[in-house]
Amino acid sequence: MLELAADLLPLLDARTPVAAVTVTRVVRSAPRGVGATLAVTRGARVIGSISGGCVENDAVMLGLDALRTGSVRRARFGFTDDGTVTPIAAGLACGGAVDVVAYRVEEAARPALEAARDGRATTLRLELDGEALVLERTAAARLIILGAGEHAAALCRLGAAAGFAVTVCDEWALLATPERFPEAREVVVATPHEYLASLADPDERTAVCVLTHDERLDVPALRVALRSAAGFVGAMGARATVARRAALLRAAGVTDAELSRLHSPLGLDLGGASAEETALSVIAEIVASRNDADARPLRERGGTRLHAVVGPRPAEAGSCAVRSA
Repeated sequence: MLELAADLLPLLDARTPVAAVTVTRVVRSAPRGVGATLAVTRGARVIGSISGGCVENDAVMLGLDALRTGSVRRARFGFTDDGTVTPIAAGLACGGAVDVVAYRVEEAARPALEAARDGRATTLRLELDGEALVLERTAAARLIILGAGEHAAALCRLGAAAGFAVTVCDEWALLATPERFPEAREVVVATPHEYLASLADPDERTAVCVLTHDERLDVPALRVALRSAAGFVGAMGARATVARRAALLRAAGVTDAELSRLHSPLGLDLGGASAEETALSVIAEIVASRNDADARPLRERGGTRLHAVVGPRPAEAGSCAVRSA
């Protein structure tokens, strides 16, 4: 439920009754994992997903029933152990099953929802018919974009959509404005390397992307970023620019070991050319790097499971764990 905070809070403000249907257990495999949540209002407005489409109709009906009766409802959707489909639901495309619980979203959830909306770590404990449902959400992974041009605007939009808490920094106040970057968590007017040096908490879940297109700015910024704890550091540029930048970084004291951390040219080769396509390739490389994935097409993978991690994990920002306590 926490990953739906931005949509649920306005409903609470308007006193609109809404129910959440949350996955509490996955049997074998499922398109989304434990903690995935779908919400539904009495007017049948649907928010989120628990399966990517396989059993959404049944989840909606279960949520509406919880709203109608004011009671907690539980069900299993998908395939039984003998491979037959449970009568209440269509089968999951992956051949597994999910246990779910449907419950009304109450005002008491507001503090946790507000924290989740703001990208902060939070825990929500719900008592549902004598059983505790504990929802946990980590703080959003950070994406720091240095430069405020067209590519930065596209990267900000896609990064925010992928669950990152996005910061945009540029020394030009004319470009670095909330109006140009409405999806950003923070827009900073500062010299990029000075802003990076002022941060006390970049970590392995922090990605820094340098899009300044000015070596007077990007070389000192990269020098700071490569010596920080940021898990991903990338810089846009043509191959000639990349080679010249590497020479300038070495001249500035950056070691070969530090330089080996740099993803440049930035992005996976998707063959696109527009700002949005370029941003997509950058987000794809960040996610692949964080998951230590080779970014091959899924059809080329062997084995029985498509993904090593099953569950909603867009930049880990919307993920949550559910446990009984």
